[in-house]
Amino acid sequence: MTDAIAGLKPELVWKYFAEIAKIPRGSKNEAAAARFVIDTAKRLGLESSQDKIGNVLVRKPASAGKEHSPSMALQGHLDMVCEKNAGTVHDFTKDPIELVRKNGTIMANGTTLGADNGIAVATNLAIMEDNSIAHGPLEFLFTIDEEVGLGGASHLQPGWLKSKTLLNLDSEEEGALYVGCSGGTDTVARWKADPEAAPAGTVPVTLKVTGLKGGHSGLEIDKNRGNAIKILNRALRDLESTGIRLSSIGGGNKRNAIPRECHAECMISKKRLTEAHGIVKAVDATVRAEFASTDADVRISLESKPGAKKAKVLKKALQKKISYTISSLPHGVLKMSPDINGLVETSTNVAVIRTDKKEIEMETSQRSSVASEITESAQMVSSIFTMGHADVSHEHAYPGWKPDMNSKILKVAQSTYKKLYGKEVEVKAIHAGLECGIIGEKYPGIDMVSFGPTLEGVHSPDEKIYIDTVEKFWKFLLEILKSV
Repeated sequence: MTDAIAGLKPELVWKYFAEIAKIPRGSKNEAAAARFVIDTAKRLGLESSQDKIGNVLVRKPASAGKEHSPSMALQGHLDMVCEKNAGTVHDFTKDPIELVRKNGTIMANGTTLGADNGIAVATNLAIMEDNSIAHGPLEFLFTIDEEVGLGGASHLQPGWLKSKTLLNLDSEEEGALYVGCSGGTDTVARWKADPEAAPAGTVPVTLKVTGLKGGHSGLEIDKNRGNAIKILNRALRDLESTGIRLSSIGGGNKRNAIPRECHAECMISKKRLTEAHGIVKAVDATVRAEFASTDADVRISLESKPGAKKAKVLKKALQKKISYTISSLPHGVLKMSPDINGLVETSTNVAVIRTDKKEIEMETSQRSSVASEITESAQMVSSIFTMGHADVSHEHAYPGWKPDMNSKILKVAQSTYKKLYGKEVEVKAIHAGLECGIIGEKYPGIDMVSFGPTLEGVHSPDEKIYIDTVEKFWKFLLEILKSV
């Protein structure tokens, strides 16, 4: 692992990045990472505290000559999305992330990298340690549970954070300052499982969709990438003519990730197996042609399972309700912003489906920078679920962050970037749920911007961080701290 970061600058940032890569920190499993931050603060002689939910706050006094500067908070989240490629052997509860250097980037070996938001954690730890940096009083806020509903930020208590200015280090494009983000909600459907014995003369098969890129359901939702659940359902619908019966279906892992893989365990008449293989082959060719530019590696397959025991199947009526509901659900961009060129305003993601002994559950997420459109899109999805006779709930709602173009810290950041790099920094809003929305709600009037180095493929095993942008991001951040 140390070979991957050997010689990289800034050295302290990459040292801590490699250290936290060793620590399992999937959402709701951040205790060890939080302990590492607290132990580091203790070693450095800095004040630290942890709230009841698990967020950590570290304070560092001003450097010499900056004692009268206003306090500033630097914030990032401890948790990461845990995704791996099919065939990759990795236990996210105990195995370290294996870092790989490739073509000017750092990636992981077959898993998500965790640069979202490990780079912020590493940067904060480096600033905590480096006493050569000029800065006013600093607060380092490490939140938990960001990736599955912004839970850590949602539980922040009034008065804990003293700073009136906050730099969120959870954006993914060097050279851009983010001043607004979308809000959102999750819409979840559940059907009671009602299995019955498989018909006589049927044999077990597995229908699979693999090879999709997936990605972040906000940042990559406009890339026209394939959705494994929707694609598998297309094949399942085409196979209806063979009398195929569904035993279970599972696809996707996270509500904020576009599903890359999906599989269905089915029973089919042995006499119609050859016909079924032909149908799937045709669907595979069609889908591969459709996604040739965006998901060239997509594959749909039907695998026989010789010797496997017969499984129970869902009743025909329930199978039809689920399959027709998936067909009806929209996925992708619903509306582009009329005010900010290129910004997705509203979208929906068909994210996860799973089957257990008691129920089939389907999870979707809706995002928008306009609060009323979150409501409208969630109502649309819930209406479709209701027509499919599912029980519906809305979960994990979070607010957006309205841009303030008169922000003082925005003006400082803009002038600082121009001074450093001789060009204007781009000012943007993001179609994703940054914690700034909730922090702004918890601490009214706090002045915020968000920025970071360049990441790609977050929430998927293709996640990478561009090495050269980390040093630019570091210099920019330190110059802001010096300038305030």
